[in-house]
Amino acid sequence: MTKRLILTRHTKSSWDDPNTLDHDRPLNTRGQTAATDLGLWLFSRDYVPSQVLCSDAERSLKTWDRIAPALPKTTLLQIKPALYNAGPDVIMAVLRHAQTDVVMVIAHNPGIAEFASRIVANTPLNTAFNNYPTGATLVCDFAIDDWSALAYGDGVTIEFVVPREIGL
Repeated sequence: MTKRLILTRHTKSSWDDPNTLDHDRPLNTRGQTAATDLGLWLFSRDYVPSQVLCSDAERSLKTWDRIAPALPKTTLLQIKPALYNAGPDVIMAVLRHAQTDVVMVIAHNPGIAEFASRIVANTPLNTAFNNYPTGATLVCDFAIDDWSALAYGDGVTIEFVVPREIGL
C-alpha cells in the first residue's frame, strides 16, 4: 500500500495592517492568485487529496479556500490548531492520525521546511526547497499501510513546486 503526502506552505499573506495579529493575517493578492494556481496545478497532475489537515490561521484556511475549487468536492477538511507555527514533530504527530491515502497538510515555516527536509529520503534538486517559500508544495509517497507507521527519511519525492514555477 502507498500513502501520498502533499505538503504545502500557505501562500503569501498580507502585512498591510500592522495591528492584525499574525494568526489573523489574510492572503494578499499575490497569495490569492498563487493558491488558485496551485489548485489548478494539483488537479492537472492528479494530486488530489482526500483529506486536508490545515492550520487554523487565516492565511492557511484562505490558501485552502482558493485551492479547493479546482478539486473534486470529496475532500475532507480538518482544521488543526496544532499546525499553527508547528515544528516538525508536531506536524508528524498530526499526520500520523490521518485517515485517507492522499493527505494534504497546509502549515507554516519554519516548521514545514524542516519537516519537509526530514521526511524525504532525497531532497528535490530545486534550490527553493531549502527555504520552502510561500506556496511551496512537496508531493511524496510512502510505502506504508497506515499513517501511524510514518517515519522520517522514508518519503520518496514525486514532485516539488513553488507557485512562480507554475506556468498557467
